[in-house]
Amino acid sequence: MKEQPENDDVVFAEAMSDVQRLEHEGAEPYRRRRRPVPLPRDDEDDGEFVDTATETPDFLEFMRPGVQHRLFRDLQRGLIEPEVTIDLHGMRVADARRALSRFLKQSLKQHRRCIRVIHGKGKRSDDAQPVLKQKTNQWLQQHTDVLAFCSAPRWDGGTGAAYVLLKRHWPLR
Repeated sequence: MKEQPENDDVVFAEAMSDVQRLEHEGAEPYRRRRRPVPLPRDDEDDGEFVDTATETPDFLEFMRPGVQHRLFRDLQRGLIEPEVTIDLHGMRVADARRALSRFLKQSLKQHRRCIRVIHGKGKRSDDAQPVLKQKTNQWLQQHTDVLAFCSAPRWDGGTGAAYVLLKRHWPLR
């Protein structure tokens, strides 16, 4: 008849009896994580943009009434080159809102006609919706000085960027 194997704990304790603990100056392998603390709300937000829950298609397209179809088609094809670009992807929503608002004001003040807004494709978004793309779509539609916008051509960012056509404000003489 075979002998019963000894208890695993006893066998392990015997095997480790002459082992000594190594001391090191590094951090302990486990540290209790601190609870996340929300950032304070920034009251600087001027309320220019309002967030709504709308579905965002892959290709962005928006045109105000009165904009010529040929002009919009030229914008879609990339024939109207953007003069300046802002890169929003990687920003938090509140930071992106402020940055876009400032960028639009600055572009209008400098009499820009076409700008490019890089919002990213949202590949790392937890939801099915790309967050900054959705917000950019909403915010641009709400801005009265935006005549039209569409997803950029494939060579210039594709569905991760948008070409925006702005109103021209001519200085009074």
